Amino acid sequence: MSVFRSRPALRWLVPSAAAVIVIGGGAAAGTIVASADPSLPDRSAAQLLVDIQTAKVDGLSGTIVESADLGLPAIASLAGNTKSGAGDLTSVLAGSNTARVWYAGEEKMRLALVGTQGETDVIRNGNDVWLWNSKDQQANHLKLPAGATEKSPVAELPQTPQEAADAALAAIDPTTTVTTTGAAKVAGRDAYELVLSPKDTASLIGQVRLAVDAEHHIPLRVDVYAKNATSPAVRVAFQQISFAVPDAEQFKFNPPPGTKVTEGDASGLAAEHKAEAEKAAKAHEADQPQVIGEGWTSIVEAKLPKPSSDATESQQLSGIVNMLPAVSGSWGSGHQFAGPLFTVLVTDDGRVFAGAVTPEKLYEAAAK
Repeated sequence: MSVFRSRPALRWLVPSAAAVIVIGGGAAAGTIVASADPSLPDRSAAQLLVDIQTAKVDGLSGTIVESADLGLPAIASLAGNTKSGAGDLTSVLAGSNTARVWYAGEEKMRLALVGTQGETDVIRNGNDVWLWNSKDQQANHLKLPAGATEKSPVAELPQTPQEAADAALAAIDPTTTVTTTGAAKVAGRDAYELVLSPKDTASLIGQVRLAVDAEHHIPLRVDVYAKNATSPAVRVAFQQISFAVPDAEQFKFNPPPGTKVTEGDASGLAAEHKAEAEKAAKAHEADQPQVIGEGWTSIVEAKLPKPSSDATESQQLSGIVNMLPAVSGSWGSGHQFAGPLFTVLVTDDGRVFAGAVTPEKLYEAAAK
């Protein structure tokens, strides 16, 4: 059984580049064989795909580093603006983030996001789930029903290499070529490198590279390259990893003195979130994002959120948009971000177009 289906929690524990989501298309495995290091048997792209899908890991621990350089000089200065929360956003889009992970089965897992402002931990130990924020000295404790299999709050956390690979491999179709380039070393381990490349030359994405552990077959690193680039725009990789099952003590959490603890019921929380989601969907049914086209060159069209009752929040959003270069054409006028990996167009009439395509492709979509 596939690791993606049998062990959903492992997907967020193992190294995802959010940019992979814009792929939208999938892959047709090529016949090129990995020219591996002499110590590794040769593996074809098709064989590596099977390896990833059938991987099984009983435990692991390690450090994951995510880095991104998406060409955002216009808003990089907002990184220091902690009041607006933009610092969190820009650290993801133009910076580096570190996380430590521990995994000992579906009921024992821990993720610690380490930042300059403190540490945020998500811990599951049996039916107990803890969310701990060291900066605010706050902890949320949820009690899961016995035998719970639904997604826990950890599923909402930033993705990891496994989930990046999942996103890419789950959309297999003829829009992508899958090949191999040989062997690689990641976190001191031997790995094969699997390469996904779009067949459509209109895509800004040049390729997505997955370094797959030669022994355990899980992705150790995911790189997303812009077209013609020699270095990745996004990289999520293990800096250090061990496949030994972590000690049970790693999953025990005792709130430090002075911590404000909020107790919650998982079933009640799920019902509350479901009600809120249904209410939001009904209120904004006409404003749901639309996907134009398919594959690597698909474009997402959405509408800007309506002005918030929070004037400061609305002003900040408007300020960020206005910092982008002004553009105009037969489609109207607005502001645009054109990076090496993706383009975003915000029109003055409140529409947003985004995709891993050139600005001209967005103009065409906006004119229709």
